[in-house]
Amino acid sequence: MAAVAAALAGGAEFESSGTMAVQLREKDLEARELYELAVALRPICTRFGAPLIVNDRIDVAIAAGADGAHLASASFVIGDARRLLGPSRLIGVSTHHPDEVAVAARDGADFAVFGPVYDPLSKGMYGPAKGLNALTDAVKAAGGMPLYALGGINQSRAAEIATLEPDSRPSGVAVIGAVFGTTDPGAAVREILRSLARL
Repeated sequence: MAAVAAALAGGAEFESSGTMAVQLREKDLEARELYELAVALRPICTRFGAPLIVNDRIDVAIAAGADGAHLASASFVIGDARRLLGPSRLIGVSTHHPDEVAVAARDGADFAVFGPVYDPLSKGMYGPAKGLNALTDAVKAAGGMPLYALGGINQSRAAEIATLEPDSRPSGVAVIGAVFGTTDPGAAVREILRSLARL
C-alpha cells in the first residue's frame, strides 16, 4: 500500500503527468484476498485520481468498486466483459502482436498494453522482447485507441520511446520493476515521467 501511495504521490508532483492508473496484478491471491486488497487500494487511488484496474478478475473488479478490468490475451471476449462490467468501467487488454491490438480496438477495448517491448525487469512476463519497430506497428494498429508500452521500461528506455515520431509513440508506459523494485517509488515515477515529457 505504501509503495502504491508513494508512486502515485510522485506522479502527482510532476506537472503534466496525465492520468496515472494502478493495475492490481496479483495472480496468486484467492478471490477474497484479492478483493480485500482492491478495497484497501480504492481510497488511495481515489485520493490521487488514479483509476483502479483489476487484472483479469471481473467479479472482483465489480465487487470492489474498481474502475475497470484488464484482460489477458486469452481471457474473456471483450464483448462479454463489457456486458458484465457495463458501459462506464474501463476494459484493457494485454497484447503481444499488432494484429491483437487491432482486434482489441475493433472489439471496443478502452486501451491496450503492448509488450514486452524490452526484456522485462520483473518476473512473470514471458516471451522475447518485441522492440521499438513492433511498438510502432502496434501504435498504428491501435487506430487511436490508447496503447501503453510494457516490458523493461525504465528511465532511459522511456526516454528512447519519447523520441519516436509522434504517430509512432504510445499513449504512455506501464511499469512494474522500475518503480516497485526500487526503494523510492515516488522518485522513480518522477524520473520516468520526466523522460516521457515529449509523449
